[in-house]
Amino acid sequence: MGKGRLEAFSDGVLAIIITIMVLEIKVPHGDNPEDLKPLLPIFISYVLSFIYIGIYWNNHHHLMHAVTKVSGSVLWSNIHLLFWLSLVPFATAWMGENHFSKWPVILYGFILMMAGVSYYILAHCLTGIHGKDSLLAKAIGNDRKGIASIILYITGIGCSFINPWIGFSIYVIVAAIWFIPDRRIEKKIENNHREQQ
Repeated sequence: MGKGRLEAFSDGVLAIIITIMVLEIKVPHGDNPEDLKPLLPIFISYVLSFIYIGIYWNNHHHLMHAVTKVSGSVLWSNIHLLFWLSLVPFATAWMGENHFSKWPVILYGFILMMAGVSYYILAHCLTGIHGKDSLLAKAIGNDRKGIASIILYITGIGCSFINPWIGFSIYVIVAAIWFIPDRRIEKKIENNHREQQ
């Protein structure tokens, strides 16, 4: 199976997710800068979630660039990822509206963790159909970064029971780790092109 429809569908869903998130930011009724102050928690939540969706789009793009085909299991793995990402707008709005209180931050972390798990599954489904000697398999390796992220999400969720700001800070750290696109795949593709020339 070709990968074109999977990429197009994923791009469309991620664009809709970002659109839904920005529509959650309501315009204040006043015209003074002070009227924006109540929106600050909502805006902070939006910025972090926008960065996360951007990270997933970027890394999904790199992942798809490194593969030539998809299978039924890859399609369902991708849908699994998109399901969890589609819940980000709800968790973002709930967290921002409630000023980063315990349960919204816990739910936000749980959704991020499940998105991380589903991305891990997707990447490994793709390596499974391309083989352990494929460019993608070599680039991903043992995926320490992906596993470490999931562990950090679990840590953030646990810390949120004690202090939600600690959990939120851990989610920011994971975003910072992934902010620069995963260069493992890019480097392998570049090296492969050089070797073929």
